[in-house]
Amino acid sequence: MTRFKDPSENEERGYPRTMGMRGIRGAIQIEANSASDIAAGVRELISAILESNKITPDDVISVFFTSTADLTAAFPAAACREMGFANVPLIGSVEVSVPGALDRTIRVLLLVEIDQKPEQISHMYLRGAAALRRDIAQ
Repeated sequence: MTRFKDPSENEERGYPRTMGMRGIRGAIQIEANSASDIAAGVRELISAILESNKITPDDVISVFFTSTADLTAAFPAAACREMGFANVPLIGSVEVSVPGALDRTIRVLLLVEIDQKPEQISHMYLRGAAALRRDIAQ
């Protein structure tokens, strides 16, 4: 059976629709370097991504977080794990420290199994992080 990159091409040719792997990006700027602000920011960002893309943690393959060097009070992945991501690989890293870059920012990349085309994916840039991607910010 021939499979095509675009799942809709399979359907058009009479093959079963297949799920594709897509990346969903997002970021949020939080108020302060506190465990509660980091957790609240992660919950807001991840919830917005899940809701806007109509996915659940079961659809997520893995999650990669970065945070600016000024966020040291908690691991963003810990807050995500508490949201039902216990069986999803999560990892975090420190964002490259570029002069003039947005501070107190958590960024995320979710790899997901989804049957949407790339242009149908909703990337979420919330609060002050909307300045990072004005073309797609929510």
